[in-house]
Amino acid sequence: MFNFLKNPYPFNDDLKHNTKIIFLISMCVFAFLFVFQPLELSSLGTKEKFYLVIGICVITFISLSLNLLLLPTLIPKMFIHTEWKIGKEILWNIWILLTISVSYFFYFKYLKIMEFGAYMIVNLLLTAVIPISALIIINYNKMLRSNLSLANEINRKLKESKLNKDRIVYFKSDYQKDSLAIKVNLIYFIRSANNYIEIFWKENEIINNQMVRCSLTKAEELLKEEKNIFKCHRSYLVNINFIEKIEGNLQGNKLFFDKIDFSIPVSKNFANKLKELI
Repeated sequence: MFNFLKNPYPFNDDLKHNTKIIFLISMCVFAFLFVFQPLELSSLGTKEKFYLVIGICVITFISLSLNLLLLPTLIPKMFIHTEWKIGKEILWNIWILLTISVSYFFYFKYLKIMEFGAYMIVNLLLTAVIPISALIIINYNKMLRSNLSLANEINRKLKESKLNKDRIVYFKSDYQKDSLAIKVNLIYFIRSANNYIEIFWKENEIINNQMVRCSLTKAEELLKEEKNIFKCHRSYLVNINFIEKIEGNLQGNKLFFDKIDFSIPVSKNFANKLKELI
């Protein structure tokens, strides 16, 4: 159990987020007091009730602001992320509750309209320890599962990306001697040429090309799982990673590739899809 309290826990020092939380909690306290009236507010006059409720909300707001905004700024060494643990988070929440309760105690004493004794502070703290600890542990487990899930997903995508980069695609020709096996990430673009396709690829900074007796439809089918390979025209499949620039004119858009002395047209039907991918 005590070892569990030594597990790391993320300390939230996001000032913008904490300001929203402080404001929200203060408003919730205000609404709670008026709706449920746990302090028997109905027995008080309108003026006394107003001062009591407003005072409690202001005290809550100030106490939370001092603890969540001012202290982490003034004493940053106490709130180092790498040294923050579950046990510290529990004690920190109890400390916040204690400062608010003591402030209530002196405020009630000053107003002299209702009793808020020291025993109520002790009772409040003892009552709050269990739910505070439970909520922190629940939040810890939730964040842990979320982070593990994210890490697993990223690792899976990294593995897939590596496999895709190393994946070799085999373009089988009707004439066996023209067949070509090549890594997908090397493909520049493929263009249709009657009953053939012409494959361009970049290797060691050199642009190579080869004719393969195969249809563009078959080539598209072979590469359909590759997100970087895009059909920009009925006669072209391009690797968007190698696009150097795009130009547009009245006739439409054209793609340009390094060390290629001609442009590749982009059909209007595919222009928006290309924009999304890039």
